[in-house]
Amino acid sequence: MSKPISEEEYRKGMANRLKQWILGEEDPLLGNMEIQQQNEYVPNQKMLRRHKKDRDRVVRDVLDTEHNKHYKRFFRFYKIAAVVSCVALILILLVAVSYLPPVGSADKPVNNEVSAKYIEDGMQETGAVNIVTGMILDYRAFDTFGESNVLFIATCTVLIMLRNDRKKGKHSAEAEEKRDSYYEPKADSILQKITFVLFPIIVIYGIYVILNGHLSPGGGFSGGAIIGAGLILYLNAFGFEKIGRFFTEKTHKWISFAALTFYCLAKSYSFYTGAHHLESGIPLGTPGDIISSGLILPLNICVGLVVACTMYSFYALFRKGGY
Repeated sequence: MSKPISEEEYRKGMANRLKQWILGEEDPLLGNMEIQQQNEYVPNQKMLRRHKKDRDRVVRDVLDTEHNKHYKRFFRFYKIAAVVSCVALILILLVAVSYLPPVGSADKPVNNEVSAKYIEDGMQETGAVNIVTGMILDYRAFDTFGESNVLFIATCTVLIMLRNDRKKGKHSAEAEEKRDSYYEPKADSILQKITFVLFPIIVIYGIYVILNGHLSPGGGFSGGAIIGAGLILYLNAFGFEKIGRFFTEKTHKWISFAALTFYCLAKSYSFYTGAHHLESGIPLGTPGDIISSGLILPLNICVGLVVACTMYSFYALFRKGGY
């Protein structure tokens, strides 16, 4: 049994002083610290004059646009350049329009043999029931390859501009973990349950659109956009940590590299054989079957993969600066 103490001893004790400090009733440092008297502030006239001079210069050279000579010259040049550019553009458009054929002319581009070739011989030469897909991925596959490369280059550019590089140092792991937790979604059970049901449906539907592109409206671009939207939905529901288990920066690089390389090699072979009037040896199959249309089906898959990766990468980079 503890020995009872008097009230005066209790007030002097450590427990009471700690209680008063916690409650804010007494500051233990008050009166126990050495305080030096501060010297009276004397403004430095030289520094004040220099500050006033700099402020007047900023107001005169930057903020006062009405009396600034440089601003007046720039705005005068800007107005003249704008007028000259608009007049030149109008003249170029008028000259281009003057070369167009008259309305109803038989030799208009819409009436030439190119469109008739696509419509009449498209199915026989490409094996695709969808004329648009046959045109994009066969007759004009070189343009589509350029568009896919544009998407890949755009992703690389955004990656260079927006990527947050990890800081190297003693506490880099803790800092990275704290930074990542800022971008992770909250535990929204409704969103997670809905995503758990919808995500596989969205991905399967995107795959269906890609594989069915040569048979009906759709194709690599629309199917890839659907899969990319599914990945973005999964990211918003479960966060970067879970989606990083199957989709990372390395995954994006390898998928894009493999898809674009296959596209380039396949169409280079097709262009070479076609330019030399050689048989490519690639069967077109029966129009209307899922395995048909020659190279159009695998090229559709390549385009869809590139588009899906690009959509997700853009969202991840703009949101977090990385994967």
